[in-house]
Amino acid sequence: MEPNQLNLFSDLTVTPARTAKTLLMSLEALLKWKSQIFEYQQKVRENKPPQQTALFDLTPKHCDPDQIDPLLLRLVPMSFYRMPANSPGDACLYFIIDSAAGLILYVGETCRSNKR
Repeated sequence: MEPNQLNLFSDLTVTPARTAKTLLMSLEALLKWKSQIFEYQQKVRENKPPQQTALFDLTPKHCDPDQIDPLLLRLVPMSFYRMPANSPGDACLYFIIDSAAGLILYVGETCRSNKR
């Protein structure tokens, strides 16, 4: 039986990625970037979010997404997907947080929480 999927990279030789010997961003630039993110996120947290209107009368959801505060959620380690699971995993959103600075650095989404 012939495989139906073509191989796009059959003649590709794998080489290790080069790592930068020096930092690409200075400490001052990094601190400025983090402070800009912090100021923006503080403004968003302090102001009331815009209200989404609906064309149809929808049944209420099990939670109100406007009430989710990522900085108040229970923290779990970055390796949460390696924890033992007795299911194929769930769809979820996850937040990468700098808890010392109170910054949300990344919002991710997965369909199978134990196999990102």
